[in-house]
Amino acid sequence: MNFFETLWSIIIFCLFLSYLILLFQILVDILRDASISGWLKAVWVFFLLVAPVITALVYIIVRGGSMSERHVRAASTAQQETEQYLRRVAGTQSPADQIASAKALLEAGTITDAEYGQLKAKALA
Repeated sequence: MNFFETLWSIIIFCLFLSYLILLFQILVDILRDASISGWLKAVWVFFLLVAPVITALVYIIVRGGSMSERHVRAASTAQQETEQYLRRVAGTQSPADQIASAKALLEAGTITDAEYGQLKAKALA
């Protein structure tokens, strides 16, 4: 292979990879969209399998503008759910709540006076 054949092979590979990425993006968008019925989703997927190039172009022309909106909405929803999960797991307690929890552990005999002092100092810091 000479230089130009290698370069052409690289270009063809990049275009094919871009095409596959586009098809998967369209497929994900079709399946994620709650505004279209299951039958219409099946029709889009069928035509993506039968005539992928033409169907991809038609999909981008017809529904391409709202693809980005749905993607942004899905990303923001995922971010909000992640933040809610982190808040729930982190257990954001006020210093007074932390000291009260430590006092309850001390009274139950779970921790010693020294450990209670450390937890209290940490809560107040």
